[in-house]
Amino acid sequence: MMTASPFAAGPARAGHLYRQVAVESQIDGHADGHRLITMLFDGFFEAVAQARGAHRSGDTAARSRAIGRATAIVEEGLRAALDVKAGGTLARDLNELYAYVVKRLLQANLATDEQALDECVRLVQPLAEAWAAIRPQAIQD
Repeated sequence: MMTASPFAAGPARAGHLYRQVAVESQIDGHADGHRLITMLFDGFFEAVAQARGAHRSGDTAARSRAIGRATAIVEEGLRAALDVKAGGTLARDLNELYAYVVKRLLQANLATDEQALDECVRLVQPLAEAWAAIRPQAIQD
């Protein structure tokens, strides 16, 4: 009996599987907490870029999937990683910012609003850059 190849669905499916395996490999390879958050930021920007491309090509289903992925990354990854009780004002502010980003992503999806996607990137980019800047300190701790 012949089994179906995971690549039978074409290059797009193969690319998705490759990225999934790469991410799982990094996690299984004991990526530190700092690296995991960096991966979430990278995934967010990739998902928003995919949503933008799908919007421009008129692919509503792909746009919705990409925005859904970006939303999940913010809500279930970045926001869920916050310790609002122990993190003080900074954690509370980030929690509110992430809630706003999720709201704007949903609005971007419902209204096919590319400017809302741009706003989300503008809001998250400085956080990703600041997170990357503290990498040397995070490695030493």
